Amino acid sequence: QSRAALNLKKAPVKSDITALSCVFRAGRQGAATDHDSILFNVDVKTGEILGGTTNAHWYRLGLFQWMRCPWRSQHSFTHHPDGNIPVKGQVIPDIAGMLELAEESHRKLCPDVPLCGWDVVLSADDNVPVCLLEVNLSCNFFRGSFDKKVYLDYLDDAFSSLQAKRLVADLE
Repeated sequence: QSRAALNLKKAPVKSDITALSCVFRAGRQGAATDHDSILFNVDVKTGEILGGTTNAHWYRLGLFQWMRCPWRSQHSFTHHPDGNIPVKGQVIPDIAGMLELAEESHRKLCPDVPLCGWDVVLSADDNVPVCLLEVNLSCNFFRGSFDKKVYLDYLDDAFSSLQAKRLVADLE
């Protein structure tokens, strides 16, 4: 989240940007896109990979598909189903560094965007162990946990700011 988006006249500082959640997206064998994946929740404080879930039902196309798919999913995956590879309990190395990369990128590249998602790639290449793949300007938490108080406080501040601007505009 970017608190800098609430006051565009102020230059953004490091404390304006907060990484709210992290999800390890494990692609599926034979999948054409990453929409077919297992989404493992990650503890942003420790980097521990928690239970996984899916969201493929979000991408079903057609007028009546919503009636034929589950509305909710559970964080019941502990292993990747393509090869029964254990995932839950593994720890993402240097989670703090990864979150800092996302926060710094948000501050430098798009501080006026209130919420966005950063796709970060972990690489086996020692020269580029971590890199940014893309930014999603229309993002969601992809079933990752997040600090609801921080998020809801941010939303409260954002709506209060909008309301104040509306009241000023009404006077003009």
